Amino acid sequence: MTGAILSAQHMTRRYGGFVVLNDVSLEVAQGEICGLIGPNGAGKTTLMDVMCGRGSGYSSGIVTLMGQRIDGLDARGRRKAGLGRSFQKTNIFPDLTVEEQMMLAARATGAPNAPEVMEELQIAALADRRAGDVSYGDQRRVDIALALMGRPPVVLLDEPAAGLSINESLGLSILLKDLARRWRVSVIIVEHDMDVIFSICDRIIVLQLGEILTAGSADEIRANPDVVRAYLGSAAT
Repeated sequence: MTGAILSAQHMTRRYGGFVVLNDVSLEVAQGEICGLIGPNGAGKTTLMDVMCGRGSGYSSGIVTLMGQRIDGLDARGRRKAGLGRSFQKTNIFPDLTVEEQMMLAARATGAPNAPEVMEELQIAALADRRAGDVSYGDQRRVDIALALMGRPPVVLLDEPAAGLSINESLGLSILLKDLARRWRVSVIIVEHDMDVIFSICDRIIVLQLGEILTAGSADEIRANPDVVRAYLGSAAT
């Protein structure tokens, strides 16, 4: 892919002789939403961790963001360089208010755009409430808002719809697709909710046993018999 805003080449992670991620490469264009799917243990979260400089074990690979190599930076350095990240479990402090969470992130990233991000994620009305007291769906939005502080050019979202109702997942999908279009932010999303993946992703990468099985559009992935056998099953219809 030409004009990639993020390039991750030869991503590998192993623990002794056990290879969790084996020489995986991907590129993402500006404003593109790229989905990562695959069975549990396929290496999806591990791929995000290696790109972000997180986790233990031996890791290798070249990560380039906006034409600059960032794989020599630690996780904090990569975040400051413009690689945002949310996590499977919400990365919030329950005793702080929503606004206090955002102000902490603002100081960490040097970005003064907390009010803008809160409006975009539709959590501005919750500013004075303790994060532990808002609904789980709103906590997920707070977590995504933290990843978007400073309007990083690339955001990695790890199961943002986990635990949400159908309506909450639908609302989040619409919000993410709209935000990616208007802000021209690139999104890599790991998600088990195939409705979310198929509705918002421009391209989908399928991982299996730490390697790329295939990649393509939603229609191509749905029609791929190898993907159906390995992962989608009846969800492909």
